[in-house]
Amino acid sequence: MNKTVIIQGSARPKGDTDRIVDYLALNYHYDVIDLHAKNIGHYDYDYKNADDDFINLITNIIEKYDSIIFATPVYWYTMSGHMKVFFDRISDLIRIHKPLGRQLRGKNMAMISISNSNDLIEGFNGPFVASANYLGMNYLGDLHTWVEDGSITNKVKSNINDFVDNKLRP
Repeated sequence: MNKTVIIQGSARPKGDTDRIVDYLALNYHYDVIDLHAKNIGHYDYDYKNADDDFINLITNIIEKYDSIIFATPVYWYTMSGHMKVFFDRISDLIRIHKPLGRQLRGKNMAMISISNSNDLIEGFNGPFVASANYLGMNYLGDLHTWVEDGSITNKVKSNINDFVDNKLRP
């Protein structure tokens, strides 16, 4: 199995992030999970949100995929709220569902950020890199993309294709 999933974390289901994710999914046959469509509560030390979508979702991801691409718009110089909540909930795998969390070891992680211009701040990838390291995952790299006037430019498409060919393909 060398299956890849894109976890999309945008507050706008049909926005710029969706355009980039659709391009990847259609051209490289990646599966997509849209966090906006899931009911995932904020991390809770008392585990009061045990019945939301997180554990079933992460179990499915761990069982089905070797590589995870996190796709997030840039909101206030960092990942989206949807993505941050998902990352915070990984704490459930460290505190409560440890055997499940250990299964992330050796899996691959990459990140794609999306905005309206080529203006990503230095260090944006830090939480992704550090999380992969902490979880024992292989961090394959990251790419910043942008959408101009509702379209993906040829330059961005070329960047995406190079990223996939050089970082994501086994």
